[in-house]
This record gives sequence, structure tokens and C-alpha cells, in this order.
Amino acid sequence: AAKAGMAEIHTLRETALQPYLGILAAAKNHACDLLVMASHGRRGISALVLGSETQKILAHTQLPVLVVR
Repeated sequence: AAKAGMAEIHTLRETALQPYLGILAAAKNHACDLLVMASHGRRGISALVLGSETQKILAHTQLPVLVVR
């Protein structure tokens, strides 16, 4: 990635009673500038609904969030 001029990418593993709070704490502690979240691979009309943790992240952060389906 560095040879291609891309920024470093780090994957973190954290444990928390409330996952969204753990994700937000880790993002702050590691000075993250982007969060990538899954939308839960649903189909049909339910595909329009994000996972509950993703919704909480979106509601409680100023960071950009990339939601991947």
C-alpha cells in the first residue's frame, strides 16, 4: 500500500460491554480519521435498515463513517 501512495491501514480488536462505545473509545484513543462499519448483509426491504451498532456510531460521532454492505 505504501508503494502505491496509500495511507497505512490498521485493524483493531477491542472488547466492550456496549460495542459502539468501545468502537468510539478506540477511534479516539488511536486518533482514527475514518470508521468502516458493516450494514448487516440483509436483503429486500430490510437492506434499507442499518445494523443497530452502526446506527449508534452514526448518531454519536463526528468522524466520517463508511458503511459497507
